[in-house]
Amino acid sequence: MADPRNRDGSGPTGEHDSPGVFRRAGDPGKPDEFERLYRQRESEQRSLGGARRVPTAEEAPPRRRAPEPRSSRQRRTHGAAREYDGTGRARRAKERRGNRVRNIALTVVAVLLVVLIVPPAAVYLWADGRLTRVDALGDYEDRPEEQPGTTYMIVGSDSRDGLSDEEMDELATGYAEGRRTDSIMVLYIPDDGEPTIVSVPRDSYVPMAIPGFADNKINTAFADAVCGTNEAGEEVCGGPGPLVETFERASGVRVDHYVEIGMGGFVDLVDAVGGVELCPEEAMEDPKAGLDIEAGCQLMDGGTALGYVRTRATPRADLDRIQRQREFFSVLVETASAPSTMFNPFRALPLVAAGTDTFMVDEDVHLRHLVTMMLAMRGGTQTTAVPVGETPTLEGVGSVVLWDEVRSEEMFAAMRAGEPIPESAMQD
Repeated sequence: MADPRNRDGSGPTGEHDSPGVFRRAGDPGKPDEFERLYRQRESEQRSLGGARRVPTAEEAPPRRRAPEPRSSRQRRTHGAAREYDGTGRARRAKERRGNRVRNIALTVVAVLLVVLIVPPAAVYLWADGRLTRVDALGDYEDRPEEQPGTTYMIVGSDSRDGLSDEEMDELATGYAEGRRTDSIMVLYIPDDGEPTIVSVPRDSYVPMAIPGFADNKINTAFADAVCGTNEAGEEVCGGPGPLVETFERASGVRVDHYVEIGMGGFVDLVDAVGGVELCPEEAMEDPKAGLDIEAGCQLMDGGTALGYVRTRATPRADLDRIQRQREFFSVLVETASAPSTMFNPFRALPLVAAGTDTFMVDEDVHLRHLVTMMLAMRGGTQTTAVPVGETPTLEGVGSVVLWDEVRSEEMFAAMRAGEPIPESAMQD
């Protein structure tokens, strides 16, 4: 609003010259900033009804697409730039692809399991079913209770079962009927320590478990021709059960498993592994055992190895034979459990067939127990024998072996306690 004090002329500032009209300084021929902000746009200054020019195709702005319905509109995530269509089709397709991959993987795994497990399992069941089982661990009165550690009684029988007349002639086994034992060993596996193979002299003079028989050689308890009658009037003959009971009563050591092999199985086992390398210190010849070999290390087949462990034609007779049996058994186990045998089907299968065809075991033994036995004897196994005190000749019995009472009790006490056998109780 104009200043009433300066109505008649310009004021001191000269910014207006008539009542109610504002003037701005500057060039009157040029629009100032105020006019540029508020003057009409060029399009508004056109006269109504004027012709309007249609822009050319090049001048026309690009057309905007109409928005699609929300149900089919695509949206994009900020991070991974993954597109979703809102229907879940992509997710379900991805899940189907993932399921197919998993199904293929599961199928491959299943096939591998079948290939790797079924054939070995079938072989295991086949071999386990071939084992002959006998009642060797009887539950008699005063039998030793369960003890720490594990014990296997391993018996070599002179049974000729399975041998033809020609084979008996070739192996010089003779034609004796029935069965006896020339080899009795106990594999002892302590709870903590190395396993030990303990040879039991076959002429050990001990109380018999057969009714009507007093003290006699321990192998008498195995002879099926030796029989007696118990208090119930039942006939009891020698065999695995009386042999185990006789040893348990004499030593106080409980036997956990029983394993027996005859001559025919012995030969087949050695031949199945391709022979065993043994090292006699002297040349040996024994027509009774069918043996004629030179001194030094040599590869022996089944027949030669059988004669080597049977012969008694040496200065210490049975004691020397015990040492050879321990030597042979250690070498056989090492050869049978070597990778060149275990992973060679042309040796492993004949070995399993030969072993299971001739082994006789107690009713609780299965193939896995035999494998455990073999592996236990493979590495670091010590070999010894029940300590011998005297070897007198007794009337009506013959030459016998008397155990060293002090050292043998030291050995058996360690076995009963599940402890390693002390060096002082070891017998060469």
